[in-house]
Amino acid sequence: MAKHCASVSPSSTPLLKDELDIVIPTIRNLDFLEMWRPFFQPYHLIIVQDGDPSKVIKVPEGFDYELYNRNDINKILGPKASCISFKDSACRCFGYMVSKKKYIYTIDDDCFVAKDPTGKEINALEQHIKNLLCPSTPFFFNTLYDPYRDGADFVRGYPFSLREGVPTAVSHGLWLNIPDYDAPTQLVKPLERNTRYVDAVMTIPKGTLFPMCGMNLAFDRELIGPAMYFGLMGDGQPIGRYDDMWAGWCIKVICDHLGLGVKTGLPYIWHSKASNPFVNLKKEYKGIYWQEELIPFFQSVALPKECTSVQKCYLELSKQVKAKLGKVDDYFNKLADAMITWIEAWDDLNPSTATAAKLPNGSSK
Repeated sequence: MAKHCASVSPSSTPLLKDELDIVIPTIRNLDFLEMWRPFFQPYHLIIVQDGDPSKVIKVPEGFDYELYNRNDINKILGPKASCISFKDSACRCFGYMVSKKKYIYTIDDDCFVAKDPTGKEINALEQHIKNLLCPSTPFFFNTLYDPYRDGADFVRGYPFSLREGVPTAVSHGLWLNIPDYDAPTQLVKPLERNTRYVDAVMTIPKGTLFPMCGMNLAFDRELIGPAMYFGLMGDGQPIGRYDDMWAGWCIKVICDHLGLGVKTGLPYIWHSKASNPFVNLKKEYKGIYWQEELIPFFQSVALPKECTSVQKCYLELSKQVKAKLGKVDDYFNKLADAMITWIEAWDDLNPSTATAAKLPNGSSK
């Protein structure tokens, strides 16, 4: 059976060197980049500095980067900067907005290079690129997981009409060592570590939501970028640690509507340190309560067929958030307004995608 992946064979030139930005939110010196140097140095970095803008963030020598602090965000976006969170890693989505590349990889500064079971260091970025350059299969589950991988294929009974797959918009990677748990789980399992390396990549089926973690995540900015908004979190907001979750629920219903794929599994990174569960509980407790209403909302979202672009889908979603979640808490009215502001700011900084979004079929002529 012919495979339909774009070329991802090893070569001396790093994959997508001129087509991918690495976005890193931080409040500290980026010493962790030393360990990633063999994998990240060829790429351009966008560093989004959170917290005190007068603090100097040190970046190891030899990296090509641009750094934005809160003053820069305010200067570039003006009044629309209100949609970018402060004192929360949700600020990373500003980097998605200012990037001019087709692909984004985002990673947290406490994520180190992991090793596979043979002891070989994992090039997480290369695996994400492979995931993004190979199709997804959201309409029919393949029991051998990713059929496009070497040594795998579509199993007996898989419809031939669906074997071409669909474009992959998002690649969601995992973590060894400290798992991405919520505060109550952290409290009851303080010593639990993830040591299980599962050598699999799978497409999340259409109609199925998932908890998206932003600390090891790649996506096709042209396919789904305008929906990768990490919400209003942190300073002045009643909730934190739901930034990536919110974005994940939004991108999934939009990918399902537009016929795009979301993958999860490889690659792994090594998550080095657990955050304080008591601090996390304070940030999360409203979210833990609210999500029992948020999930049914996203499960029942229907986007009209006129929504032919990500922007149109996202603006329609913001209307439904206001109409249906505004009564859960006034926070969701603010969030719905911020979703509109985010799209306006995105279109200001990315005029070509804004034009494409306004065309009838959602693609540029």
